[in-house]
Amino acid sequence: MDVSHIPYRKAAAYVLSRIDGPCPIVGIICGSGLSGLSDEMTDTHTFKYGDIPGFPSQCTVAGHKGEMVVGMLSGVPTVCFRGRFHSYEGHDMNTVVLPVRLMRCIGVKLLMITNAAGGINSDYKVGDVVVIMDHLAIPLLAGNNPLVGPNDDEMGPRFPPTSNAYDNNLQQLVVDSAKSLGFEDFLRQNGTYCFVSGPMYESKAESRFLRNCGADVVGMSTAPEIIAGHHAGMKVMCISLVTNKVVVSGDEGPAASHQDVLESVQRRGKQILTLVAEIVRSSTNYLSSLPDLKQINLDVEECS
Repeated sequence: MDVSHIPYRKAAAYVLSRIDGPCPIVGIICGSGLSGLSDEMTDTHTFKYGDIPGFPSQCTVAGHKGEMVVGMLSGVPTVCFRGRFHSYEGHDMNTVVLPVRLMRCIGVKLLMITNAAGGINSDYKVGDVVVIMDHLAIPLLAGNNPLVGPNDDEMGPRFPPTSNAYDNNLQQLVVDSAKSLGFEDFLRQNGTYCFVSGPMYESKAESRFLRNCGADVVGMSTAPEIIAGHHAGMKVMCISLVTNKVVVSGDEGPAASHQDVLESVQRRGKQILTLVAEIVRSSTNYLSSLPDLKQINLDVEECS
């Protein structure tokens, strides 16, 4: 199979040829303002997005650094993406999920996705951390989906199920990690993430619609990455930080702003980073139980 024209394979070949240590088995995508996670890593090698073949040169959203860091986190080989690409920036869905597919090509088994999200569930508070166990992805259902187009059969099946995209064992891993850190008071389980295209925040009528559809939090990312990772055979974990209360009737507080989002992340951010590092540290048994994924043909030598 000629793979030279496939962007994520070319990107993966480039990365593998330039890292010296073990191949990452955990991959993390950092949401708005959460890029500080890579500061917890050791033995790092940093790639600017603009240096990776096929990647956009930069992220255009405040709070997204635009670089990939490979190294060790809590003793586990990890790759961390400091910033993501959004469809509202004008990227097509294949570009949005390019980091996910690169991770699959270099051997990542566990994909951890973090995001900043608006709280639709009336019981949620700003600062709550939500373990996502389901999603509502309206743009994906309407055709703006990373799986549309020719299927790469080596990556995954043409018609993947998504009812099994989330693993109860991973949610329990998050719960146990939060308890060990004394964070259980602001941890929420069994959340449903709603993906909307943005970039505008939702109207009150739209917010009521999403709440009635069962959404707990809403954001402008994540679901495409979850779908791409699940399609490619990786285990997927998603954590949302509630940064603002979504206005449904006018009684929930002021209208949302990105500045408020970043300020909320700053207040809770260090604890989120500590939680993610603890999850990775505690995941070794889970990771060892996972079978090796099929090697993707990159026409490059394997890294050690």
